[in-house]
Amino acid sequence: MTWNLWWRFGEPERRRAAILAVLREQRPDLVGLQEVWADDDENLAEWLADELGLHWAFGTGSDQETWRVRVDGGPGLRNGVAVLSRWPIRTEKAYDLPGDPSRAALSVLVDAPQGTIPLVTTHLSVLSGSAGRSAQLDWVARHVAGLPHDGHPPLVVGDLNAMPDSDELRRFTGVLTVGFVPDQVLLDAWWFAEPGDPGFTWDRANPHAAAWVAPSGRIDYIHVLQSAHRAGRVLGVHRAGTAAVDGVWPTDHAAVVADLSD
Repeated sequence: MTWNLWWRFGEPERRRAAILAVLREQRPDLVGLQEVWADDDENLAEWLADELGLHWAFGTGSDQETWRVRVDGGPGLRNGVAVLSRWPIRTEKAYDLPGDPSRAALSVLVDAPQGTIPLVTTHLSVLSGSAGRSAQLDWVARHVAGLPHDGHPPLVVGDLNAMPDSDELRRFTGVLTVGFVPDQVLLDAWWFAEPGDPGFTWDRANPHAAAWVAPSGRIDYIHVLQSAHRAGRVLGVHRAGTAAVDGVWPTDHAAVVADLSD
C-alpha cells in the first residue's frame, strides 16, 4: 500500500483517526507513506505502527525549512517518508532526491517469511517539472538496480506527482520507451486494475483536492520490478481512503493497495 498523508495540513489531529481507520480496514503487510509528520515529541509513523502492531522506519530530506515555513510548527517539526511493515525491517536508509533536498527516498529491506523484500518509498518534486522528476526517477531506478533480487523483486511506491503517460513515468517503467536503466522494467500495479478504472489518487471528489487547481489524475504508484520470481506478481489492485471517515477526509490523496503473490 502507498499513501500520501498530507503532512500537518488541514486538521491533522482529527485526520489521524481517519487514517488509522483506513489502515485497519485494509490490513496491509507493507505500507509506504509520504508527507509523514514528526516533531520532538511524536512521530506519526511510530504512532500508527504502535496502534496497528507493525514495525516502522522513517526518513527525511536534509532541507526541512522548506516544509516548516508552510505550517505553524517549531524547529523540531519534520516532514518525511515512512514504511510500516508486518515483518521486521532489517536495514533502512534515507536519501535526498536529486535537485530537491526537501524530498527523500527511504530504502528498506524487510525480513518477510518468503524472503527479503526490498522496498523504496518516495515523494517526488512538484515544482521541478518533468525534467526534475526525470532526474529523480533516474536515481531511483539506478538505486533499485543495486538492491538484492534473490528472494522477492524490489517494490517502489510513492507519490510521484506525475501522470502515467508523462515522459518520466514512461522512462521509469521502461516498457513503451527506453528505460533509465537498460533492460529494467518496473511494472505499474495499476495496469492490472479493472479496465476503464482511471484510478485517480488525486481526485476532485475529495474536497481537499478540489480546493487546488490541478485536475483529477493518477499520481500515486506501486511499481514492481519485473523478474522471473513467482513472488511479487500483481493479483489485484484497488484504491482506498476514497471517502470521509466519521465526517473527516483522511488526506487529500487516495491510497493504492496491491495484492502480490508470495
